[in-house]
Amino acid sequence: MSESNEDKGDGTRVVGAGRRPEWTQGIVNPPVWRASTILYDSVADLRANARPDTHHKLFYGRRGTPTQWSLADALTQLEPGAEATFLYPSGVAAVSAALLSVLSPGDELLLADSVYDPTRSFATGFLKRFGVATRFYDPMIGGGIADLIGERTRAIFMETPGSLTFEVQDVPAIVAAAKARGVTTLLDNTWATPLLFPAIEKGIDLSILACTKYVVGHSDVMLGSVTAAQSHWARLRDTSYALGQTASPDDAWLGSRGLRTMALRLRQHGEAALEIARWLQTRPEIARVIHPALPDCPGHALFLRDFKGPAGLFSFVLAGGGETERATLIDNLQLFGIGYSWGGFESLAIPIDPDRIRTVMPWRAEGPAIRLQIGLEDPADLIADLAQALDRVRGAS
Repeated sequence: MSESNEDKGDGTRVVGAGRRPEWTQGIVNPPVWRASTILYDSVADLRANARPDTHHKLFYGRRGTPTQWSLADALTQLEPGAEATFLYPSGVAAVSAALLSVLSPGDELLLADSVYDPTRSFATGFLKRFGVATRFYDPMIGGGIADLIGERTRAIFMETPGSLTFEVQDVPAIVAAAKARGVTTLLDNTWATPLLFPAIEKGIDLSILACTKYVVGHSDVMLGSVTAAQSHWARLRDTSYALGQTASPDDAWLGSRGLRTMALRLRQHGEAALEIARWLQTRPEIARVIHPALPDCPGHALFLRDFKGPAGLFSFVLAGGGETERATLIDNLQLFGIGYSWGGFESLAIPIDPDRIRTVMPWRAEGPAIRLQIGLEDPADLIADLAQALDRVRGAS
């Protein structure tokens, strides 16, 4: 497994990534190394290992073992141009550590108005308490973000497509504006993963994943990661060490196990979701479907330019009605669970209300909105399930 897989297909890359011989020791899957205390041969040996940079070196359990290093190394290998990756106990922990690694009291953060709500809450709550100002921006601003960059601006946070409403941002244009002013760029890349959008290669400084979703893929582990460009790795590492952040070896092992099938799963999620999204467009009960691969989604042209394919998460808006109609639809679905998160093998449906959190871009819709996670079930069965639930809504109306 020593041959480089950088020029290989996605399936080949995820199968081989992170499987260094010194970590696998001849075993196909890197084993689970559980440790808190690491023993040394002598005091001199202990002191020689007590250095600021213990990346990929046994030092203390909190700094990791080959189990965590294997997954982190695999995620780095999936991001062309990246320096290294740090793992976290959740996606939100990854977002928080990434932001804290580049922001100080008195700084300003530019945050897309379409980001994941916990990211928004961290900025307006925790960061505000510590003297960091946050200014929200229209995710479709593109290169116009240069006009918002001020003397105190230190970071621009993107999420593309955006949570709930799936606006696709012009990442290259925003990156160019940021680099011209020495501003750090961060991207929550959970929807696409580096397989569909290689963020570091696009110029992003810190690429963030909620590995809970597509990396793990089985709805049973909380896990996050931040992959850094060379210019930002040391600060990310040192900040994460100072915060005591770590991911358990068992969770990292499950993340590595899920990663091996991620390319295959992601392709199935994406193809099925697009088929279902197009079918929903034919239903009279639906006002609009919000999926980046559909022509009327904000930023569709950018999606075609920058992304390698679709993923399995999108939203749609009912043509009128209210909470009763929305709840009737969701409650009558038989193959869709009702629950947060996504990226697992099972399909999910939840009500969404973007108007409650937006600051710059007011959300206006023809009716109530629903977000779907399309799992690995047969698309024909999911379509039939949606059809019977929509029929019930029409009958009730």
